[in-house]
Amino acid sequence: SIMLATRQGKCIRFAVTDVRVFVGRNSTGVRGIKLAEGDEVISMTMLKHINASVEQRDEYLKVTNAMKRFDAENGENSCITADQTGLLNLLSLEQFEAMQKAEEFILTVTVTGYGKRSSSYEYRVTGRGGQGIANIELSPRNKEVVSSFPITDDKDIMMVTDGKKLIRMPVDDIRIAGRKTQGVILFRTADDERVVSVTK
Repeated sequence: SIMLATRQGKCIRFAVTDVRVFVGRNSTGVRGIKLAEGDEVISMTMLKHINASVEQRDEYLKVTNAMKRFDAENGENSCITADQTGLLNLLSLEQFEAMQKAEEFILTVTVTGYGKRSSSYEYRVTGRGGQGIANIELSPRNKEVVSSFPITDDKDIMMVTDGKKLIRMPVDDIRIAGRKTQGVILFRTADDERVVSVTK
């Protein structure tokens, strides 16, 4: 799949095959996402193809959220398995484990230094050319998105501001949250300072 993310917090995910092969390098191309006035695309990334249905993805997310809640309430050393949640109906345990192994996480960071990771299963596949869905909840606090891309928890990220400051942090310190949430503070910036670049 191709995922396009925009500065105003929208994104769209569609199959690579939705983009036809053009005759020449200088062809006009086709629309990937319909942009609102003043918005612009800030990133294009590739994601693994999803074989699960929308209902199966929803169930997977429900089960993983229940497992995280259990860990938070009982401590990380006391873990619960997917079948112990009692929420597996559409998915077998084998299917759940296969989805867990293939799961990707999208890191989204705003110009004010807020960010979060969200499961790729929250980004449904649609046809190209639409207005997209929310990638992050924008607010006066978050302002605009500066970067959005898939990342694994064994990586570090580095953020740089226009005030010549930078920070490096491990990805597994960044909270996993829903697609349409505001995120948490990753980099404390001054009032007149903006994050301008994020890289792994």
